[in-house]
Amino acid sequence: MLMEHHGFSGTPITVGGGARLSVRRAEDCARFSLRISPEHASAAAKAFGCELPSKIGDMAVSGAKLALCLSPDEWLLLAPAGEGEGIVARFAALYDATPHSLVDIGHRETGIEVQGVAAITALSSACALDLTEMADGTGTRTILDKAQVVLIRRSAESFRIEVWRSFASHVWGLLEAASHEVELGL
Repeated sequence: MLMEHHGFSGTPITVGGGARLSVRRAEDCARFSLRISPEHASAAAKAFGCELPSKIGDMAVSGAKLALCLSPDEWLLLAPAGEGEGIVARFAALYDATPHSLVDIGHRETGIEVQGVAAITALSSACALDLTEMADGTGTRTILDKAQVVLIRRSAESFRIEVWRSFASHVWGLLEAASHEVELGL
């Protein structure tokens, strides 16, 4: 069956030359959902090439790889696009000794980068979480308006949204509307 892919437009949004607010599509990457017993996390970390944090919401970074703990036995794994097949092969070799579920979610999700001094203001327009309380180097599942997302806070002014492609245009529209409010100082 032939399926056509319609991505969201994702024309970059900037306010104040990007210093106040910059919203852009994130570079494509390999994305996986990993479910594994916590006692086997070290074996999975070796296969992935990055530590798997044990505390929900904590994030580990090794080079261009990122592992975010979403539940006691679930991690979101992000890696450079070209490394996906190698990661799948290493986890396949691990399976007999360490049962787990590694699901490629790269076709389901896309990323949006939100940066600048007004990043929290823009994101807070559609998110019920108090983002000022979210520590740098953490992430969480949350809702932006009606879309479930994973929100990653890399630093004080840098966030990444992982969202299902089917909701990406909606989330982008929310951020675009918020950018107008930021520009007007509302």
